[in-house]
Amino acid sequence: MIRHEILLFAGLREAARRDTIAIELPKDARVRDLLAAVAREHPELAARLPPCRVAIDHAFVDLDAPVSEGSEIALIPPVSGGHDGFPRVLLTHAPLRLEHVVNAVEHANAGGIATFTGNVRRHSRGRDIDYLDYEAYEPMAVRVIESIVARIEAETEGTRVAIHHRIGRLDVGEAAVVIAASAPHRAEAFAACRAAIEALKQEVPIWKKEVGRDGSVWIGQGP
Repeated sequence: MIRHEILLFAGLREAARRDTIAIELPKDARVRDLLAAVAREHPELAARLPPCRVAIDHAFVDLDAPVSEGSEIALIPPVSGGHDGFPRVLLTHAPLRLEHVVNAVEHANAGGIATFTGNVRRHSRGRDIDYLDYEAYEPMAVRVIESIVARIEAETEGTRVAIHHRIGRLDVGEAAVVIAASAPHRAEAFAACRAAIEALKQEVPIWKKEVGRDGSVWIGQGP
């Protein structure tokens, strides 16, 4: 195991009450492993991680980037100018928060905000489920989700949509997807939220494997 010091800034630093935290990771760890470890070992930071980016040696990196010994690692919160720091589209290994998704679509002309949360359930198609494993073609998934959001928003003036989806292992009761839609009127908000989840299920390259005591199966891909 390798010990890594991680720099914290702004709200992260205040939540942790320190400038750095230390995480131990295997030699072949990736950024996604680092974020999962931070969320697990520092629960006071977990809710703040989804909109953050990781920088290694002063450059932003993606989730598959290796975490090398001796590198300077920083967790970078959203900079000033965003919508309260919460993105409209998010694909993440960290736990999802409904309030973050609602925050991303709130605005002064929103007369209604509709939300949908999809949780991992214990029973599915006659099987007992221990956990789910979500896999995504991440760059394409983000682009497709962004196109879904843009399409729905273009249909009704004043509508805003946010979609946050989790990947990796999810235990029973955890949220796999959270969607919020705001609009001038409640009917438009409900319609936009429904359209978002239906399009997400049909168009986005995200796959789900159900794992139970009797084995595992990729949903929608045959026996």
